[in-house]
Amino acid sequence: MSAVITKVLGQLKSKEFREYLMSTHFWGPVANWGIPLAAIADARKDPSFISGKMTFALSLYSLMFMRFAWRVQPRNMLLFACHFTNECAQLTQGARFINYHYIQSVDNKQETLVLINQHLSRDINASNLTFTGA
Repeated sequence: MSAVITKVLGQLKSKEFREYLMSTHFWGPVANWGIPLAAIADARKDPSFISGKMTFALSLYSLMFMRFAWRVQPRNMLLFACHFTNECAQLTQGARFINYHYIQSVDNKQETLVLINQHLSRDINASNLTFTGA
């Protein structure tokens, strides 16, 4: 077991690994992780806010960059993982969009909006804010 740990530490201290950390093969995907993380965070929000056009565009974008990450030499598996995660998140958002706008009945939409309004009013009352609307 200690031989494995020694080997891993040796790999981490190598010149090749340090060069990898300073390359676009590393920092490009790291910067890109904001997109799938935002999509995953949005999965709990109300589906009425989902943009179908943007979800479709981001889904195509991730498909293209997954292909790029696979075809570029050397293969960029970190970029591939980032865009695979984003593709899954965007497909989830797309399914929620289609369900909300084309499958769900009007009664269910109104019920969802009532629940959202109750939740928001509870949050406003809990924070001791007063709302004087028209």
